Amino acid sequence: MPSVSVLDLGLIDYERAWKLQDEYAAQIAAGTRPPTLLLLEHPHTFTFGRKGHAENLLWSPEELQRRGVGVHWVDRGGDVTYHGPGQLVGYPLLPLSPLLLEEGLGARSDKRIPQADYVGYIRKLEKTLILALARLGLAAGQQTGLTGVWVQADVYSRCARCKPEDKQKPAKVAAIGVKVDARGVSRHGFALNVNPDMEYFDGIIACGLVDHPVVALADLLNPIPPMERVKMEVAAAFRETFGFDGTKAE
Repeated sequence: MPSVSVLDLGLIDYERAWKLQDEYAAQIAAGTRPPTLLLLEHPHTFTFGRKGHAENLLWSPEELQRRGVGVHWVDRGGDVTYHGPGQLVGYPLLPLSPLLLEEGLGARSDKRIPQADYVGYIRKLEKTLILALARLGLAAGQQTGLTGVWVQADVYSRCARCKPEDKQKPAKVAAIGVKVDARGVSRHGFALNVNPDMEYFDGIIACGLVDHPVVALADLLNPIPPMERVKMEVAAAFRETFGFDGTKAE
């Protein structure tokens, strides 16, 4: 069984982390770096994926500047999401192409990963976070027809700050948006709301989903698990879900 390298980058600028993904993915495709999971936090940032719609950004340029929010259009799937301090972001860089897996990490291929495998990869990311959250004491799951990790209304009803009318609905606790490059290596990944300033979600229609509330672990768990504990559980769950035999931290 292969091993995975886990890098804790702390708080890092979005563009810097994006460039690191490109650099590491090239090394993984060339066989000079093992599969890698980047764990990090970003300064206040809104990112739009390939299916992004500008109208889902609700704040004016002046408000964005006042709040110190950067805006980036990127090459992942999905619409708009928020990143900020207190949110755990994970970027798995994995060789998903069947040709790469069969012929070795140094194999080259211009073929993209089949759609079924792409969807299966997203489902595995969801399962990773669901497992980690269960170990943190929070019941979460998948939502039919929607990407991400969700808590059901009976769990979400614990949220003291949330609108009463929203407490009858499932709420998203983690967003997922990915890319698989021409060499079959994954980029981007997931964003788990641990204890961010949730007011920043008021600046967007998150993931382009109207009337779907967003929640954080801080709204549902007491005491709030420290970020280091969340990172540990996510790394362990990632290793188990994807079949890695150990986690090498850097």
